[in-house]
Amino acid sequence: MKDKDMKWRTLSSHYLFKKPWMTARVDKVELPTGVILDEYYVLEYPDWVNTIAITKDGKFVFVRQYRYAIGKTVNELCAGVCEKGEDPMDSAKRELLEETGFGGGEWQHWMDISANPGTHTNITHCYIARGVERISTQHLDEGECLEVRIFTRDEVYQMLTNNEIWQSLMAAPLWKLFAEDK
Repeated sequence: MKDKDMKWRTLSSHYLFKKPWMTARVDKVELPTGVILDEYYVLEYPDWVNTIAITKDGKFVFVRQYRYAIGKTVNELCAGVCEKGEDPMDSAKRELLEETGFGGGEWQHWMDISANPGTHTNITHCYIARGVERISTQHLDEGECLEVRIFTRDEVYQMLTNNEIWQSLMAAPLWKLFAEDK
């Protein structure tokens, strides 16, 4: 059976608000079946990046920070927003250096994923950087308050199996790493 083009047709689009980090719009769309949805909400975000950073001695570089929306302090991969016109790998390298002071190493594009392809427009570009080392101090933005944490491979695996990696966009590339890089 041949795959059908299941693309929806946009009949109208209206912005509810536009901010630098998030824009919300409501679209009127027609499905391939002819059904019309009068209000389909879409969140527009810039693309994001995250990096599985591994030091020369095989340790994982994480950041620990408070996440206001869930009310928890959590360990995460270094991550951030792609600036307008910035190559995603350049964004990932910049974020790693700014947030942790680590850099260098051999970089590899790992995967691209979406937080929610039903309502979000952006993509998260995931990278692995092997052989990173501390080359600078942190250079945090005004709204950032985080600590650098270094974990062994076993500790990262334990955090995953204990459901301590809260950010799904970070858990997915880590699970892929543990599945493929034994």
